[in-house]
Amino acid sequence: MRIFPPIKAPRKPRIGLYSIGHTHYWNQFDGLLNRLTGYGEFIEKRLSQWGEVHNAGMIDEEEKARNAAEWFQTKNVDLIFCHAATYAMSASHLAIARITGRPVVVLNLQPAEQINYEKTTTGEWLAHCVACTVPEIANAYSRAGVRFRVVSGLLGLDRTPEISMTDENTAQHPEAIAAWKEIEDWTRAAGVARTLRSGRMGFLGHTYPGMLDMYSDFTMIQAQSGMHVELLEMCDLARIVKTVSDEEKLKKLDEIKTMFVISEDSPADPLARKPSDEQLDWACAIAVAQEKLVREFDLDALTYYYRGDAGNEYERMQEAFILGHSLLTAQGIPCSGEGDMKTALAMKINDILGVGGSYSEIVVCDYREKTILLGHDGPFHLGIAAGKPVLRGMGLYHGKWGSGVSVEARVRSGPVTLQNVTQDQGQLKTIVNHGEATDGPVLRIGNTMTQVRFPLPVSEFMNRWFALGPTHHCAMSVGHNAGVISKVADLMGWPCDSVCV
Repeated sequence: MRIFPPIKAPRKPRIGLYSIGHTHYWNQFDGLLNRLTGYGEFIEKRLSQWGEVHNAGMIDEEEKARNAAEWFQTKNVDLIFCHAATYAMSASHLAIARITGRPVVVLNLQPAEQINYEKTTTGEWLAHCVACTVPEIANAYSRAGVRFRVVSGLLGLDRTPEISMTDENTAQHPEAIAAWKEIEDWTRAAGVARTLRSGRMGFLGHTYPGMLDMYSDFTMIQAQSGMHVELLEMCDLARIVKTVSDEEKLKKLDEIKTMFVISEDSPADPLARKPSDEQLDWACAIAVAQEKLVREFDLDALTYYYRGDAGNEYERMQEAFILGHSLLTAQGIPCSGEGDMKTALAMKINDILGVGGSYSEIVVCDYREKTILLGHDGPFHLGIAAGKPVLRGMGLYHGKWGSGVSVEARVRSGPVTLQNVTQDQGQLKTIVNHGEATDGPVLRIGNTMTQVRFPLPVSEFMNRWFALGPTHHCAMSVGHNAGVISKVADLMGWPCDSVCV
């Protein structure tokens, strides 16, 4: 989804991993400890594709658990995987979850699809009886007030260890593939949580007056997402605009001519015209300044809106916002209009996951095609566009002051996910729904628009969606991403609802 190098790369999650077993087994069954430790090392190698892994090895007694917990704390891990390698007493490792306070995922991964019933010894069985300890873990965690998650399936080795009496090559087995997809999602979700906790949300201007669903409590945003909220003034941007050189504007113009189609006049809407040279020059100047603003204040996301007297300096700047904010969104700094900080959060989550995240709302329903047209007057995530986006000159922005250059684009056809980040009486929550973007007709009025079909009839889908209390904006991403987004919500402590997944 990257068409530019990100201005600030997402942070890698820090993952804690340990295996569990019963210390009395090791002297009784030759090779069992090394075999189970090897399984843990295989898990470590797989996890290292997505994060920085800290493997405490085999934990088989309470003192080791306390030492591992303190070590995980020094590494500041975001998430801990407990590998149920064989039966283990819950008392021997409960301290890890209790001391660290980190989210725990229990891995119930059996090495083989089927044991060798004729030849299996007790020692061989103990290498496969991973599930027998998981109910005990669940009970102990529940009684201790520890929230936990479980991933069950097959381990997914691509070869069979010499010590084994059965076939352990399960890499292509559906149960292994599904389990590792869950594990990958948990790891990526931990990366989202880590990136948000260290992030900085810029708030430029104010929320569009009267949009009650957009209003946000900055303390709530920071407390429940971890993102610092940096309040910005239009004069901050005005100061930076004065530093933009002709050379910088020309470089930006060359960039956009490569990435965009410069439109002619719209055949349908007299307000949508070919951008004038003056409009393009000003949009390029503002785009350069917007990137400088982001770098100066070290921002990870930005939400913005300004409404002032017609013709003043700040109004003229905001007329040119859409192009630069679309470019920033493609560079990993998602920008949401109308002061919608919650949708900027949703866009940031999507971008960290590498699935896009374009600013959208309902435009109109098409009951003939059984679709909903979704989009906005920008910004757009250029990394998920179907073809080259179009730059149009706008004689008037609907519902806003001024005129300028707007981005006209559509999300490419295929599976998509809509994510709302909304709030319910002081609690952030997220709503995710799956649909299919089609190549159906869209309006040519300088807005981003995509036809999306959902599994339910249009009216039923809307009734059920609206009953969940969404904001009227959402972030659209490519792919069906509810699984990983719901895990992000879990790690952030947000409720997660859906209608179609």
